[in-house]
Formats: sequence, C-alpha cells, structure tokens
Amino acid sequence: MIPEHEVKALLRGIGVTVPDGVTASGPREIAEAARGLAPPLVLKAHGPGLLHKSDAGAVRLGLGSAAEAAVAAGEMRERLAARGITPEGFLVEEQAAPGVELIFGLVLDPGFGPVVLAGLGGVWTEVLRDTALRLCPIDRDGAREMLASLRGHPLLTGHRGAPGVDMDSLVELLVRLGGDGGLWEDLDLGEFELNPVIASADGVVAVDARYVPGDAGPDARPAGTPGEPTDFTALFEPRKVAVVGASTTRPGFGNMFLEFYKLTGVPVVAVHPEADHIAGVPAVRTAADTGADYALVAVPAARCAGVVRQATGIPFVQVMSGGFGELGRPDLEEELTEAAREAGTRLLGPNCMGVYSPRGGQTFVGGRQGPPGSVAVISQSGGLAGEVIKVGERRGLAFSRVVTVGNSADVTPAELLRWLAADPETSAAGLYLEDPRGGRALFEALMAVRGRMPVAMLVGGRSAQGRRAAASHTGGLAGDGRVWRAVAGQSGAALVTGQDDLIGALAFFQAHAARAVPGDPGVLVIGPSGGANVLAADVLDGAGLALGPLPERAREALTALGVGVGSSLANPLEIPVGPRAPAELVRDAIGAIVSRRPYPDVVAHVNVQSFFTYGDAAEPLYAYARHLAEAQTLLPGTRVTLVTRNGECAPPGVEDEVRAIASGAGIPVYRSVEGAAVAIAAGKRFARARTGVMDGPPPATEP
Repeated sequence: MIPEHEVKALLRGIGVTVPDGVTASGPREIAEAARGLAPPLVLKAHGPGLLHKSDAGAVRLGLGSAAEAAVAAGEMRERLAARGITPEGFLVEEQAAPGVELIFGLVLDPGFGPVVLAGLGGVWTEVLRDTALRLCPIDRDGAREMLASLRGHPLLTGHRGAPGVDMDSLVELLVRLGGDGGLWEDLDLGEFELNPVIASADGVVAVDARYVPGDAGPDARPAGTPGEPTDFTALFEPRKVAVVGASTTRPGFGNMFLEFYKLTGVPVVAVHPEADHIAGVPAVRTAADTGADYALVAVPAARCAGVVRQATGIPFVQVMSGGFGELGRPDLEEELTEAAREAGTRLLGPNCMGVYSPRGGQTFVGGRQGPPGSVAVISQSGGLAGEVIKVGERRGLAFSRVVTVGNSADVTPAELLRWLAADPETSAAGLYLEDPRGGRALFEALMAVRGRMPVAMLVGGRSAQGRRAAASHTGGLAGDGRVWRAVAGQSGAALVTGQDDLIGALAFFQAHAARAVPGDPGVLVIGPSGGANVLAADVLDGAGLALGPLPERAREALTALGVGVGSSLANPLEIPVGPRAPAELVRDAIGAIVSRRPYPDVVAHVNVQSFFTYGDAAEPLYAYARHLAEAQTLLPGTRVTLVTRNGECAPPGVEDEVRAIASGAGIPVYRSVEGAAVAIAAGKRFARARTGVMDGPPPATEP
C-alpha cells in the first residue's frame, strides 16, 4: 500500500483539497514538525500491517497541540508493538471541520475495467452500503446522476434546516477521479479510495486516502472495442451448412442437427472420413470440401482444433462441444482459437448450441420454426436461449437472430451487438450473460447502441461476479454485482432478473419500440375491482412508475360515459369489465382521458376468470380485446399494455386468441401486473435513452 501522505500529494497535484499536514519518523520529531499546524490535530501511523488504521488503533483525533500529538504517537507506537506492528512513520494533519461524510473510489473490475464509486462514507459505508457506480470515464452529468441516485442525497441538498453542500465541488472531484484525463488513467488499479471525503457548503476535503496498486500492471485492463468489424449475415443466413460429428453407427448431436436442417430446408452436407451419405444427407471427407458458409462441429474437445484447421474457406465455424476453459482446459481453448486463425474462419463458441434464425433457416431447436421477426437474442447459455425461443414464440415473439456464444473464445457478445444494431432485420435485443469476458468491449457496444436499439439484459451469477479479497470498501462494494447495474444505468439497457421478465421486456420492445413516446414515468391504469386496482398501483409504484391524477375535464367526460357511478374517478380507474359489461367502455374511457392528458402508457387489466364464472362464452372477452385494440390504433402516441389476470381459468385457446387480437394492434399481453411493470419500466428507460436524458435514478427494473 502506498503511504497516505504520498497519495495525498498525488491528490494535491490534480487539484483535490486535502488537510494541511506533516510527516515524522517518531514522537520526538512530531513535536517540532507539527508546531505550525492549527489544532485540533489528527495523528495517523503508516507502514506494513496498517492497511485498516482505525481497526489497528493507529488513528487519534482531536489532539490539542503538537506536543500532545507527540505523546499520543509514543503511546500508539507501544500499542502497535504489542500487536507485532512497527510503524514506518506518522502523519499529523489539521482536523477537518464536520460535514457530510462520503466515500469516493476507483477500482479495476476484472470484467469491465476501471470503475468509479461514490456513496455515503465514514461509519455509514458498511452499514448502509448506499453507493453509486459508473464505468470510467464519466462526465459532469454522469457525476450528478451518481450523486442524485443515492438514498442519502437529501443530506447533500440540505435536510432539516441544515445547509446543502457544495455540489459543484463534489462533481468536480468525481470527474477528476473518473472523467476523461482523470486519475483512473494514470493509476495502476488496484483500488483507490477516499473515505471519508467531508463535504460542506464551503467545499470538500479528502481527509483519508488509500491506494493499493494492482498486481498485474496496466496491461491487465480489459480490452475495449475490437478492430475491423465482421459481417455476420452468413452466420444467420448461410447458403449451405456443414455438420461435423454425425455418425453412421452411433447417432448423436451431429445427427440431430442433420434432421433439424433437413426440416428447415437449408442445404446441408455432412463431414465424415468414410461415409458418402448419412441419414440421406451427402457426406464429404473434410470441412474444406463442403463449400459451406457455416460449419457445426460436434466431436470430442480434443479433436476440435484439428477439425477447425481444415475449415479453410468457411466464414463461420461453431464448436458445440464442451470441455474447454469452462472445465479447466484453457490450453484446449487456446489451441482451438489458434486453429481458427490459421484457417481464416471466425469461431462461435466453444460450448454453445449455435444459431436460430427463421429468416435464414438456422436452428438449434427441434420442431418447426416460428415466423421471422425483429427481436434478437445473444446468450451464453444454449439451454436458456432455447427456452426463450420456444416460450417467447408461444407468447407472440418473432425472432430475427438468436445466437449462443458459450465461452466466447473468438466471436463475442460485444461485436454481435454492434452488428445487430445495424442489422435492418433487428429492432430490439436481449442478452443473457454469465461471464463478463470482454466486458469493457460489451460496455462500449451498449453505449454505442444507446438510444438506437432497446436492449434487455439478464445476468446470471451477479452476486458472485468480481468477488475477491478486497483491501478497501470500494473493492468490496464494486464486487457484488452492482457493476452490472452501473452498466445498465449508463447505457440505458434494462436489467431484468428472470427469464419471464426478459421475454416480457422483449415483447414490449417488439410492440412499442417504434413509438416516439416520452420516457416520463406516467402511467394510466384502468380495470375492474377496487382491490385489484389498488394492488396494481402498488406494483407499478414499486417499479418507479407514477400514477398521476386524472384531469378534471376527463372526469366530466367519464361521467358522461356512465363511469364513476358508485366509485371514485381516480387513477387507477375502475370501470365495469366482464361478460355483462359494455365491451366498448374501455376504448371510450381511455380515449376520454388520453385526449385530455397524454399519458405515455396505459395498462388495462382484466380478470379472465370472471368472464367464465359469470358467463359461459369467450366472445365478451374477445370483444373487450378488440375494443382495446381500437384504442391503441386511435392513439399511436400512447403505449397500451394488456394484463390478463387469472388467464389459466379460461378454456384452452382463449388466451391465444386474446393475444392474437391484441398483438394485431401492437399491444403486448402479460399474465400479471408485475410482469407488465418490469416491461413498461424497460420501455421508459429506452425512451429516455433515445432522447439523451437519463434523469436521475431509473425506474426500478432491477433489484
């Protein structure tokens, strides 16, 4: 660890205020050296074993003179000696005036590179863990957003008569640490921490500083944007596919893929050392003889590199096989990537299932493909990607490109995302990630598509990401998954917590991303039953959405429609919905309100069970859906969402028909208000990114 006085000299050099102080080798020297300092004074010992000085008893506050500091140093040295610690020297400083204590820090995240942190500091750091993270570099707007997102932000702006602190100085300090040309560019991170920084109306003072250099040097920082971009069209729309690993005697994954491609109609050829045909598919001896755009390799890991070396002339090779870096064999993975370079091919995987694209006949799941659409998915898990495809298509998603990347030894999520943002067939993307390999490049790709294409991210293993022995609070706080929330916050991507929410967010993007709707949190809720409306309001409020009051002129129009008899006219709005209610009322009520106050989002919810408890026909429910669809058609500047609560109470096929009616008008359908809330918040996040205004803390789409 670099001694504190040296770190503070570094801070002075970049214009950061630190207390006046002196250093001394022992008590006798302190009495003379500290004579010019104004009490009260602070005494600190430094040296090996004193990483956490307070815990070791190596800090004294409130000393009244240089002589008193000298006595305290002698006592401190004796106590430390009893613990086997010999300080190298002492630092004596003028004690800063009280104020709001904050923590600022820099740390090298193993996946994403340099990260800057701000939060409540001092004794509150570990207790409240009230912090904000951003990936470097940040600008002044980003610094203000960090501070505004803290739960303790009212302490900075003035609370219970206390004056606010000098916010401009706090912003400037954050930028000098984590902005363009900031300290993060010069340090060998490690961890760098200022805790506490004392903020007041008169400015900010960094009263404690800790710097632990990294142990791998600056080259250990994750790489950013890759070089020459690849055109991935042939990956998703190959003219011919080669399958390596199909057997004439022991059918396995290779044989399964031959059957898949026979069904999709893509020309396919097998690679086999002896056979001329496998399962009715022609076979050739080597991959180089296939003339394919895409080769799928399903042979044992030890043989994969040899196969890939023969794939000259094939633009893309996917290695399905596992047994590489994920199972402790990085040597095999390195050999595989080298083989791909020798063959002049791009490598997908290893340890991945492949590609799905109805438009190009690409598939890794059984059964007939769904219709081609505009939603793309990049996934490190083949199994989860298969679930998203099948469940998503069942719920109305139509996919443009789905790609599994496995270990990402060559082709990475970052470059795929950049390509998809320019793909005319794709309008939205979902990511499932576990290992932030190439995390810095991924962050830069997300920033490049910010506001251009909506992105939803599902991240597995966030609680374990980046965990390591941390010398500082900064390291510990940055290593618990918060960095993913920082990535989402800066890029405008939506961070979701489960597969259903990923599908739900993509469904919302598919339906509504093209609508130029503001990103403000306003939402109108309309549906039956006071209890269900109250619960819906609670859920939406918890997602950061705002149920603003109805305008007075809308109340008059609703009364004229007969709405409000026996109930209040408020948001949420209760209207009769059921087998005996007028189906057109939902359309008329929404129109009456939105024409007078342009709510960006409307959530209409129905109790499906009531249609079949108090009636025996689905037609009234279909009529409700048709009138809601009319409302969406009449209001192109509003996003309408339908929630079919208790849908399992409907006979088979009813939910599918309701979904078809709604989706025909561009309305996404959810089975719960909770699912709808996550999706709407994701849509609002993208709308704000599109306008370039990420105003303070985003809606709570993530925990």
